Amino acid sequence: MKILGIESSCDDTSAAVVCDSSIIEERILSNIISSQIDIHKEYGGVVPEYAARNHMYSIEECINKALNKANININDIDAIAATSGPGLIGGLLVGTVTAKTIAIMANKPFIAINHLEGHLLTARLCNRIDFPFLLILASGGHFIFAEILDINQYNILGQTIDDSAGECLDKVAKMLGLPYPGGPAIEKLSEQGDSNRFKFPMPLLRRKGCDVSFSGLKTAARLLIEKLEEKDKADMAASFQMAIIKAIINKAKKAVDMCIQNINSIVLAGGVAANKLLRLNVEQLAYDNKVKFYAPPITLCSDNAAMIAWAAIERIHKYGYYSSPITQITRPRWNIDNIM
Repeated sequence: MKILGIESSCDDTSAAVVCDSSIIEERILSNIISSQIDIHKEYGGVVPEYAARNHMYSIEECINKALNKANININDIDAIAATSGPGLIGGLLVGTVTAKTIAIMANKPFIAINHLEGHLLTARLCNRIDFPFLLILASGGHFIFAEILDINQYNILGQTIDDSAGECLDKVAKMLGLPYPGGPAIEKLSEQGDSNRFKFPMPLLRRKGCDVSFSGLKTAARLLIEKLEEKDKADMAASFQMAIIKAIINKAKKAVDMCIQNINSIVLAGGVAANKLLRLNVEQLAYDNKVKFYAPPITLCSDNAAMIAWAAIERIHKYGYYSSPITQITRPRWNIDNIM
């Protein structure tokens, strides 16, 4: 089975060809990503109108490169999958309309994929992971704890009540005068700093459940940055990064206890999963709970079309070949507990 995946939910235009080979290393036949970082960095964040426009410029070239690198043509593809939400509406429309058009012209199934489901299944693209597992999904737009029982059986245990971890890192990086994207910039600067120098509040520490809040950390960072000297920035970055990680691990411990089944592993996914210190702390949490730890390779943590194609493969294995309605709408807000 070979699936053409298309991802355009934010500021990366991506097309990939993925197959369901039993050999993990042979599954990704191509994964082309056209980044818009250079376009958005002067604004310190993604400008939705510019993002949508550049998806239009890039998507055809990405698809052609993906097919060429995989050494196949569209007739060899079994289905076309595209991110249909959540995300920025302009980018979502570019990707889904393109995918639907190809599906109609080539007489192939069109499969609408939830972007978050793509992230949560990426670790299974790269590893042999059994259900159930605990998911920690941390990205620029989302933060979720979920018990993954099976395909399309996602029990949300907690999520952010305001900003995502990635959004918070990006905004604080901008306050510090660091380049976009902010998460990697803070991580790099933190390597030179003392993570114990500045103290931050621990959000929702005593609240039951594992919902998280990051906006208070962002406010505390802003008040502190106003008083900082240039020489203090590395310590500030290190302390803030550690505060985010402590907030995540504190609630992750509660999420483990809330799982209704005995989980086999803890999976960290999403763009923030590329943070090395966060990986180490979640790996330690898994070790403490005597379960395995998995995270996608760094190259597959950020938005990419391989994860979208793989999510379609997982769904086809579960439900058989099917086609989403060609009238399927894009959904800027679409959580994983309400996919079908």
